[in-house]
Amino acid sequence: MENQITIADALAQAARDINTPRDPEGTLDSIVVAAARSLPGIDHVGISIVTRKGEVETKAGTDQLVWELDALQYSLGEGPCLHAIEDEPVTLANDLRHEQRWPNFVPRAVRMGVKAQLGLRLYMDEETLGGLNLYATETDHIDPDVVHTAELFAAHAAAALGRARREDQLNESLATRKAIGQAIGLVMERYEINEERAFQFLVRVSTTSNIKIRDIAQEIIDIANTKYSLAGTGPERDS
Repeated sequence: MENQITIADALAQAARDINTPRDPEGTLDSIVVAAARSLPGIDHVGISIVTRKGEVETKAGTDQLVWELDALQYSLGEGPCLHAIEDEPVTLANDLRHEQRWPNFVPRAVRMGVKAQLGLRLYMDEETLGGLNLYATETDHIDPDVVHTAELFAAHAAAALGRARREDQLNESLATRKAIGQAIGLVMERYEINEERAFQFLVRVSTTSNIKIRDIAQEIIDIANTKYSLAGTGPERDS
């Protein structure tokens, strides 16, 4: 019972930690630190992110060993980390030296000191965000209670990561809106047209060139900045 209370308290503290407002990088760092602190028998923790291109990359880790083990799985295309993200949301590999599912990864991981490993998919609203990778180097068996607690922890982590991603997307959206607004102003001034026609100008250029409107807008802004910089003045709308 005492051990259960300790784990419950640690999980509660971890939840508070990862839900403290941070930028996306800070959120990821807090997740791996809280997981390593909260889960008995887990010595190293990393978090992998699925990028918009569908690639998997490590964004946070408690130490260099995590980055090396994650990179090994990516290069080989196999291992508990990828298996959790792509196939089985909770992938446990106790007594890793006898594991048969990943014949290329296992021998190398064992030589690097891994005795057991747990991979947990991080997802929200059926969207896969990444994976929480937990490595044991002191014990070859991860307790079932720890696995269960890790699942609850992963749910908290996914929520925090999802929120950070939405905030990041919102900031990107606001930046896009600002860039387009500045570009519309520059087009209005250059061609002496109204706002609606200036916006349609950007749409037409984007459609013709198959380039996103934001990139078109940023190019217009960059050209204007260069022009005014050479002239020794700044565009009024850049404030």
